[in-house]
Amino acid sequence: MATHSYTIAAMDCPSEEAVIRRRVGALPGVTSLSFDLLNQRLTVAHTLPSDETIVAALTDVGMPPSRGAPRSPHDAAAGAACAGCAADTTDDRTPAPQPAAARVIAPRGLLARLGGAGALAFGAEAVVWAGGRETSLPVVAMALASIALGGLPTLRKGLTALRTLTLNINLLMSTAVIGAAAIGQWPEAAVVVFLFAVAELIEAASLERARNAVRSLMSLSPDTASVKQGDGAWREVEAARVATGAVVRVRPGERVPLDGVVTAGASSVDQAPITGESVAVAKGAGDAVFAGSINGEGLLEFRTTGGRDDTTLARIVRSVQEAQAQRAPAQRFVDRFARVYTPAVFALAALVAALPPLLLHQPFLTWFGKALVLLVIACPCALVISIPVTVVSGLAAAARRGILVKGGVHLEQGRKLAVVALDKTGTITEGRPRLVEVVPLVGTRDEALQRAASLDAGSDHPVARAVTAAWEGALEPVEAFAAVAGRGVRGRLGGEAYALGNHRFAEEEGGCGPHVKAALRAQETQGRTAVVLLRGREALAVLAVADAPRETSVEALRELHALGVRTVMLSGDNQVTASAIARAVGIDDARGELLPEDKLAAIEALLAAHGGVGMVGDGVNDAPALARATVGFAMGAAGTDTAIETADVAFMRDDLRALPEFIRLSRRTSAILTQNIALAVGSKAVFFVLALAGVATMWMAVLADMGATLVVVANGLRLLAPADAARSAGTPSGAGLGTPA
Repeated sequence: MATHSYTIAAMDCPSEEAVIRRRVGALPGVTSLSFDLLNQRLTVAHTLPSDETIVAALTDVGMPPSRGAPRSPHDAAAGAACAGCAADTTDDRTPAPQPAAARVIAPRGLLARLGGAGALAFGAEAVVWAGGRETSLPVVAMALASIALGGLPTLRKGLTALRTLTLNINLLMSTAVIGAAAIGQWPEAAVVVFLFAVAELIEAASLERARNAVRSLMSLSPDTASVKQGDGAWREVEAARVATGAVVRVRPGERVPLDGVVTAGASSVDQAPITGESVAVAKGAGDAVFAGSINGEGLLEFRTTGGRDDTTLARIVRSVQEAQAQRAPAQRFVDRFARVYTPAVFALAALVAALPPLLLHQPFLTWFGKALVLLVIACPCALVISIPVTVVSGLAAAARRGILVKGGVHLEQGRKLAVVALDKTGTITEGRPRLVEVVPLVGTRDEALQRAASLDAGSDHPVARAVTAAWEGALEPVEAFAAVAGRGVRGRLGGEAYALGNHRFAEEEGGCGPHVKAALRAQETQGRTAVVLLRGREALAVLAVADAPRETSVEALRELHALGVRTVMLSGDNQVTASAIARAVGIDDARGELLPEDKLAAIEALLAAHGGVGMVGDGVNDAPALARATVGFAMGAAGTDTAIETADVAFMRDDLRALPEFIRLSRRTSAILTQNIALAVGSKAVFFVLALAGVATMWMAVLADMGATLVVVANGLRLLAPADAARSAGTPSGAGLGTPA
C-alpha cells in the first residue's frame, strides 16, 4: 500500500472534489481519497506500481498536481498545510514554500482580463438599456468577448463535469450561461459569468487568510541558530541542520530556534507563542526552552533535545494540520446536504422549464429563463465553504491561546460539556508535593524516613518522589520491589517485608489500628496526603505530603460554574484529603480513593446522567477515563509527546483557566457555524421564491450567492481577530501561537 499526497491549485471547492472522486476514485488500485480543500491537498492511498496513472487522471480533469518535494515537514507546513503529513507517504508533490508576502492571489493578467470582461459585459447591458436589442451584432460581440475573457475557465470546468457526469456549480453555471445565450439574453449571460469569476476570486482571497492562520504558526521559529563549534567559536547554522545535543546560544530579544535544556545563563522567556502564558517565565540551568519562544534580557545557552521537525512547535503544527483535515459534525451534515441539494435543484429547474409550458400552455422562454435562474441559485458554495473556514479559524484561535485541539469534532463537542471531571494532583494542585511531616509510631523519625525513601525510590508517583527527595542520606537496598497501582509499594528491607501506601492500602494490609487512623485523620483534615509505613502488619510511621492548589484553580473553577458547568474531582487520594482540597478551590463533588478503573466507572456514570462530560488529567495515568470522556484534556502538554498525541485537547501550559477558555471558544464557534448555515440556506430559500415569482434575474442570483459566500467566510474568520479571540478566551489578547511579538 502506497500513499501519495498532492497540492492541487485548482481544487478549493466541493465541485472539484466531486470531479476528482469520480475520476480518480474509480481507478483500479485506488483504495481511498482524502481531501483537504482549505489547503488544496489530496492524499491518495493505492496499490498501483507508480502514481503516474493518478497524475494523468488529475491532469485529464483539468487539475494537474504541483510537483517538487518539500525540504522537510517544517517547510511543507510553511508552504501549505498537509492533511497527509502523518501518513506513510512515498512521495509528496508539494511546491517549495514561498514567503507570505510573495503569495499572489490574483496575477495581474487575470485582473486585467476580468476588468476587460466586466467592462464589455456591462457595456452590452448599457447598450440594451439605451434601446438596443439583446440580439444585435454589437451586443452579441461584446458579450462573446466578455465570456471569452472571463468565463472560459468556468466553461472548461463545466465541460469536465459533463464528461465525468458530475453535477456541480461549474456545470450549473455553464448550463445557465449557454441557455441564456440560446434564448437571446446575451448581456445577462456575460454579466453572470463575469460576476461568478469575481466571486471565485474574492472567495480565494478570503480562504487564503484562513490558510495563513495555520501557515504562520511554523514561521515563529527562526531559520538559523548560533551553534557552538568544537573550537569554542559560534557559527550561524541552518536550524534544520543542527544536530541533537548541540549547544545553541540565544541573545536577548531573539527567538529560540529549537527545543532544548538550558546549560548556562539566566533570563526570562516569553512562552506565549507556545503555551499562551501572558507573563514571561524565568529560565536557568536545567530548565526547558521551546522553539518559537522569545528570549528576554539575558543570554542563554542550551543543549538541543531534538531536530527542527521534533520540536513542540512542529508537533503542534502537525496536530493542527491533521485536525483541520477532519470532518467536523457540522461539515459532515453539510456534505450530505449538498450531495442531495444540487441534483434536487437541477431536477426542479428541469420541471420548472417543462411543466408550465406543457401543462398550462405558458410561454416556454419565460419559464426556461426562470429555470436558468434556479440553476444559478443552486450553487451550494456559501454553505459548504463556511464550515471548514469556521472550524480552521477556531482551531487556529485555540492554538494561539496555548490550547491544542485535535479535531473539529472536539471543538464542536466542547459546547456540550455539562460536567467536567478533574484529577487532583498536577491538575488542581501544583503537582509538586513535598513532605511536610513524619509522625513516628515505632522507632525514630529518621529510621522511618530512610525506610520509606528506600521503598519509594523505585516509584515515579509524585508522592513517592516527595518522600524520596526529603531524605538526604543513603538508601537501603530493596528486594522484591513491587508497585501496587493506586495504593502504594511493597519490598523487603534487611530480609523483612515492608509496605508503604495510602489509607486504603493500610486497611487492606491489616495495619490500620485506631491510633493509626487518628494520625491519618489529623493529617487528612488539613488537606494533606498521608501514607503509612508498615512492617508486616505493624504501622511504623505516618508520613504527610502536601501539594498546594494552583493559584489559578479557584479562578478557573469559578469561571466554569459561571458557564453552568458542574465540577467533579476524581482522585486516588483519600476521601478526607480530596474533600478538603475540593472545599478550598470550590469543586462541587469530590470523590477519593479511586483506582484507574474506578475513575473510568465514574466517567461512565456521569455520561449516563449528564451527557457531555470532560475529563482533565495528565494524559497517562488517567488514560482510560480520558479516552471514555466526551472530550479528554491533558494538562501542561508543552514538550510532552504522549499528551499531544493522545489527548483530544492539550493545554500547553499548567493553567486550568484554559478549560473555560476552550468551552467559551467552542460555544462561539458553534454559534458562528449555526449562523452561517442559517444564512446560506435562508438566502437560497428567499431567491427560490423570487425566481419563481419572476423577480430575480441570473446576475442578481450570482450577486446574492457571492454576497452570501463572502458574509459567511468573513463571519467564520472573526474567530481569528485578536480582540474577538480575547473575548472568547477570557485572557489578554496577544498571547499564543501566531501572534506577533
